[in-house]
Amino acid sequence: MTSRSYFLAGAALLTLIATPAFAAEAPAAAAEDPAFAPEDQTSIGTGQRDDEVITVTARRRQETSQDVPLAISVVGGEHIDSTGSFNVGRLQQLTPTLQFYSSNPRNTAVNIRGLGVPFGLTNDGIEQGVGIYVDDVYNSRVASATFDFLDVAQVEVLRGPQGTLYGKNTTAGAINITTRQPTFDFEGRAEISLGNYGFKQAKAAVSGPLTETLAARVALSTTSRRGTIYNVTTNRWIQSQDNLGLRGQLLFKPSEAFNLTLAADFSEQDAVCCGSVFVRTGTTQRATNRQFAALAAAQGYAVPSLNPFARVTDLDAALQAGNKIGGVSLKANWDVGPGTLTSVTAWRFWDWRPQNDRDFTGLPIVTRSQNPSQQDQYTQELRFNYSGDGLDFVVGAFGFHQRIDTQGTEAHGSASTRWNLAPTNALYNSNVLDGLTARNTQYLKNTSLALFGQASWKVTPEITLQPGVRLNYDKKDGFYQRRVFTGTGTEIVIGGPSSAVTTAQLAIFTPQTIAPKFSDWNFSYDFTASYKATRDVLLYATYAKTFKSGGINQNGVPVDAANNPILAAATVKPESVDHYELGVKTEFLDRRAILNVSLFRTDIKDYQANVNNGQFGVLRGYLANAGAVRSQGLEWDFSVRPSERFNAFVNGAYTDATYRKFTDAPCPPELSGGTSSPANCDISGQRLPGVSKWSFSFGAEGNVPAQLLGKSGEVYLGYDGSYRSNFSSNPTPSRYTWVDGYSLSNFRVGFRTEEGFDIYGWVRNAFKKDYFEQLFVGPGNTGLIAGLPGDPRTWGATVRAVF
Repeated sequence: MTSRSYFLAGAALLTLIATPAFAAEAPAAAAEDPAFAPEDQTSIGTGQRDDEVITVTARRRQETSQDVPLAISVVGGEHIDSTGSFNVGRLQQLTPTLQFYSSNPRNTAVNIRGLGVPFGLTNDGIEQGVGIYVDDVYNSRVASATFDFLDVAQVEVLRGPQGTLYGKNTTAGAINITTRQPTFDFEGRAEISLGNYGFKQAKAAVSGPLTETLAARVALSTTSRRGTIYNVTTNRWIQSQDNLGLRGQLLFKPSEAFNLTLAADFSEQDAVCCGSVFVRTGTTQRATNRQFAALAAAQGYAVPSLNPFARVTDLDAALQAGNKIGGVSLKANWDVGPGTLTSVTAWRFWDWRPQNDRDFTGLPIVTRSQNPSQQDQYTQELRFNYSGDGLDFVVGAFGFHQRIDTQGTEAHGSASTRWNLAPTNALYNSNVLDGLTARNTQYLKNTSLALFGQASWKVTPEITLQPGVRLNYDKKDGFYQRRVFTGTGTEIVIGGPSSAVTTAQLAIFTPQTIAPKFSDWNFSYDFTASYKATRDVLLYATYAKTFKSGGINQNGVPVDAANNPILAAATVKPESVDHYELGVKTEFLDRRAILNVSLFRTDIKDYQANVNNGQFGVLRGYLANAGAVRSQGLEWDFSVRPSERFNAFVNGAYTDATYRKFTDAPCPPELSGGTSSPANCDISGQRLPGVSKWSFSFGAEGNVPAQLLGKSGEVYLGYDGSYRSNFSSNPTPSRYTWVDGYSLSNFRVGFRTEEGFDIYGWVRNAFKKDYFEQLFVGPGNTGLIAGLPGDPRTWGATVRAVF
């Protein structure tokens, strides 16, 4: 379908949707009734029962979400708490086009509409395409935003490019998290949850005045849970939770025209994590005696269970996922008469301490795999916001500097030689690979500067034109060095003495030193036209031209026949993005119902793809540019509250995200490993990894008046569910790594009062659905497929009080 026919179809669809809404305009009496005011509606698409005013800051100013010409989902804090969505990973069950994948905190991807972060092992040399903001502070790495939500007021998921105002390469969208702020009236909240698998969670927050001009707020949370996979080698449960979060804020407000907020937070995760289970094997192009079954039999090895949902593993390497995140920010707002001047200054840190088992088996093949990292990030944003009768605008500047240091170690054990060398090799029965160790040192210095602006010109009371621009400069300086040592501690160098032994060792780990650099300017712009057809119908159309900064390979690059690094692969080009969107936002049934629909298409040239190498230690994965990618589809958010006793929501998305041109992609495992296997494959037209064509979230809640323990309130029953169709769990689609579609159902029943007391029981994954979050291709093209099962059925109870 051409661009023109695509938008003609979209315009026709919007016309059909908007037509009944014209007739559904609320009568004057309803419009004057505060119960039906738009700000008292439930959060868009969640059906939640929040009585707070629902406003958003998607355009860096307070306004109701129905007035914003943008595809946006808003989830309020109360709904986050009641549905157990205590982190970004859980949030995806409420927002269909948000995808979250995590094999451990560092290797985490957050995508919107199938775009954002290359699927696979993390490479620090590129940016994420989904910006994550907490109280206006940018979190530059997805891994640094894997904390539990702490005292959150609401979360906005902005879909589509946000490069004008949110910048820093937000080509897929942004997640805007707002926490509860200090108050000059004393208030507090406390919550305790207990459940199966030893689940314990406690949250508390208190806020109030210290003086007439100074207020404070302190919040904490702690979460722990036993693991869901049993390791028969260590006799321990893995995939546990052990999280701690703290946040403190001071608000200085000497006048109505000025306020200053100092905030500090700290989050620590120290789980026994992260592992996998055996899922299946698939035939590759290797010789039969080099396939997984023959390799395992040769060493007398058998997997602990052929049923992945027995949740049993035998990983023999140490597992650890220590994660510390925190920082300090200072935010000032100053009403200077014609507008508001805002300054946000922040420092954030991230300390990652991992240990992994990268062979996915109980054999001592890879006995140590770890890449601890430390990050420091500094940001400064200044912006001026003006609102007038006919014109609103925001202008500003943004500065960013980041340093990441990583120290990696990967070591092979006693089973490595016979696993990696053919039986015909004279060294097959030796131990030449036992103790072989690679030590990696790398750093990244990343600097970015930007000027931006966006205006909303009200041509008439009904028509608004919104242009936006951003000028961005990015500079990256990197360093990567791999040194290789034998089991006796002798260093192996390129050009040194050559022998059959060193040839075998260099096939596993190749020494390499590179110092890639990248710098570039880019100019992003967008234009949105909106039409307020009636009080309750908003139509809009958007075009955006934006970029994701180019990058550098921080995990090493491929080598030539002489084992020299191919320096042309050290950098990757910027992504160039063209985005088109049509949308309609409607309210009807006396504003008791909301239906928002968006039709979108995003074309990307030089898409930054993650390329995984099949060998054990040659590369952990490197970056390359695919020729072109397209994501297009349809989304809708529907919520209804016919009375105070019932509300419901149904959100959905159809996403068609494919490689339009990728002729030199890595081949899937079924075409890899043989002497005549192709060096690369053409996967043009195939689906991007992690993308379900169909995804839905839905739910409802009903209540009746009741009394409990002498308190008047209501008994309620709530349900929320989600469905997603199948998706590929490998950068190149493989018949071995398609994850079947699945549906999850969660229930809650409880009693609450208007004073803020709430007690309820809950069950999640109520029907005990077996499903995978991810599948992994084992190294070496042996045909091994490992996986990460999703959570089993969990249940528990929560008591919450607000005072």
